Amino acid sequence: MEEPISVLRCLGEYHNAELFNEDNVKTVTSIEQKKVEDSVQDVFNAYKINHRLSPPSLQREQHYIYLKRGLRHLSDAYECLDASRPWLCYWILHSLELLDESVPLSVASDVCKFLARCQSPSGGFAGGPGQHPHLAPTYAAVNALCIIGTEEAYNVIDRQKLLDFLYSLKQPDGSFIMHVGGEVDVRSAYCAASVASLTNIITAPLFEGTPSWITRCQNWEGGLGGVPGLEAHGGYTFCGMAAMVILQKEHMLDLKSLLRWVTSKQMRFEGGFQGRCNKLVDGCYSFWQAGLLPLLHRALHTQGGSSLSMTNWMFHQQALQEYILLCCQNPSGGLLDKPGKSRDFYHTCYCLSGLSIAQHFGSREIHHEVIVGKEENRLAPTHPVYNICPDKVAQAVQHFHQMAVPGKSGSSSQTPNL
Repeated sequence: MEEPISVLRCLGEYHNAELFNEDNVKTVTSIEQKKVEDSVQDVFNAYKINHRLSPPSLQREQHYIYLKRGLRHLSDAYECLDASRPWLCYWILHSLELLDESVPLSVASDVCKFLARCQSPSGGFAGGPGQHPHLAPTYAAVNALCIIGTEEAYNVIDRQKLLDFLYSLKQPDGSFIMHVGGEVDVRSAYCAASVASLTNIITAPLFEGTPSWITRCQNWEGGLGGVPGLEAHGGYTFCGMAAMVILQKEHMLDLKSLLRWVTSKQMRFEGGFQGRCNKLVDGCYSFWQAGLLPLLHRALHTQGGSSLSMTNWMFHQQALQEYILLCCQNPSGGLLDKPGKSRDFYHTCYCLSGLSIAQHFGSREIHHEVIVGKEENRLAPTHPVYNICPDKVAQAVQHFHQMAVPGKSGSSSQTPNL
């Protein structure tokens, strides 16, 4: 276990040298970038004046209260997320597990009952009771149920109908649509691969052609777009890479080009990540971008990368932690995109997930920690493929692998080596 880091990078003598240089050519985006850097600089300066002698602190109690309240009551402002209610369950439950906060069994049972009402009679989960099934809330619901990890939670998932639902979305070119009659993008391939692997319903025909389709989404930048030919994007790149890891086909991607792209997305002054070239820093990419680095590290190590570090990921872990701790916490609980933005459960989940990635290198026998600030800032590790805690992944996999893989029309088959 390493000593927490107390000397902050953002307070260093030469940190201002990392400010954006617009080369005397102002553009709309350079002006917006300067505004963000000014707001971040204000935060850093305020910390330097008021708290220099006290290390950055994760406001655990405030975040816990905010999250606990959200499981039972949401304000009218969340009405726009009526079709994303399993996501709210997942974002809150995962944030709580990262904080090592348990959920009372009665609350967990109520979540299970609610998610059961979101499950469609035809398979998969909808964004709310009575709505049409969709791959995104299906991913969120399965993750939430695996976090709860009880027999009641596992029994909610109708694996046969879930498999039939996935087959109904599979396209001839290997891609998946998000819902019947819906759009194709790389998120759907990841959501399908994630739920199928966690619940042991992977079959060879289900993902036939999928790795080749995902490979076509990687463009000249090195990252992946939503579909072949589009601009590289942090969220889509994570989904594509994580799906390839699940399908054991990550070697089909140009990994070094991907590594160059994602490492260039960490902002030199702010310390957080942007999602695309020429965009602003956003706390949610603390996971979508930083979460790629453990996946790339493992893939490059498998290919014989002898120069890889055995103690650190290939991004500035300290800088990311400083950005999250200093710039992304609401004093009343919850985390946010950047200074001046409002808190929400989405950014709370992915800021905390990114903070966990930045704190923990490796797993099991090779584990190295980098903790900025107080010892109490340490979060639980998160699994970089599924973004739930590793023990919950192992527990779910063990549970569902005791069951036969259902066939497309009800017959059983063996799990293929994908």
